Amino acid sequence: MGKAVGRWDFEWVYNEQPHTWRRKEILAKYPEIKSLMGHDPQLKWVVSGMVLTQLLACYMVHELSWKWVLFWAYAFGGCINHSLTLAIHDISHNVAFGTKRARWNRWFAMFANLPIGLPYSASFKKYHIDHHRYLGGDGLDVDIPTDVEGWFFCTPARKVLWLFLQPLFYALRPLIVNPKPVTKLEMLNAVVQFVVDIIIYYFWGLKPIVYLISGSILCMGLHPISGHFIAEHYMFTKGHETYSYYGPLNLITFNVGYHMEHHDFPSIPGSKLPEVKRIAAEYYDSLPQHTSWMRVLWDFVFDDTIGPYARIKRQYKLGKKE
Repeated sequence: MGKAVGRWDFEWVYNEQPHTWRRKEILAKYPEIKSLMGHDPQLKWVVSGMVLTQLLACYMVHELSWKWVLFWAYAFGGCINHSLTLAIHDISHNVAFGTKRARWNRWFAMFANLPIGLPYSASFKKYHIDHHRYLGGDGLDVDIPTDVEGWFFCTPARKVLWLFLQPLFYALRPLIVNPKPVTKLEMLNAVVQFVVDIIIYYFWGLKPIVYLISGSILCMGLHPISGHFIAEHYMFTKGHETYSYYGPLNLITFNVGYHMEHHDFPSIPGSKLPEVKRIAAEYYDSLPQHTSWMRVLWDFVFDDTIGPYARIKRQYKLGKKE
């Protein structure tokens, strides 16, 4: 249990990310994939149903004992909230209303944010652009753990703790790695979120607020769905930095498991990514992929070759301001 991981630095590479050239090759061979780009007309209805479900749950938990509030937060509400964060991920690519209605996407992301309990959507959009543009970029891609994380969380027990604290690191890491000025949209996101929290507290008390926020934290930490955080970009096979998962959990996570396809074509909604895989199967079938997010978490903890340092990094010539 106490054996440290075998990596003491990231995997530094000096080539461009593979998604750039693969996108060009696939579009040249299968131009019909362009027809999949655009908005998903069903997304807004699915997300609205999830938000309303959580508001109903707030009413239903307000008279439960605390142990049942926390149980349902982990077993039910947190799963919906985690799924909503992945809906926000999709919406950040303007797939809810299309690129011509970018503001509508931003506002709708704030609506999807409401059950999460803490403002998140506007900040996520700001940094997620860099994750795609500068994948693995030193000081640019805040999805990459810091050196402190890689150095300290190097044993199985510490890696379990790191998984549990993952929401905290995702929240604080951007402020350390690539701090950016707070935008008006982020301030609006915070105001809207806290006003709704206050309204829920006024009508139903503290328990619904704890249900929402604790569910978000617990299910973005040590939870089967959270296996996608590790599965997406941690280097399980040397030289490969993005992996897909084609299993059943995609049904409740907006197909985030189709991650190679997503990075190749970020403007295609998650609901249409399986079609990308079907059309260009020869580009994806031979690449390393995951079959279980639970197995990913197990291997991350107990495989001494994998830890926070098991990420590919590269230097980009562009400065942070660009």
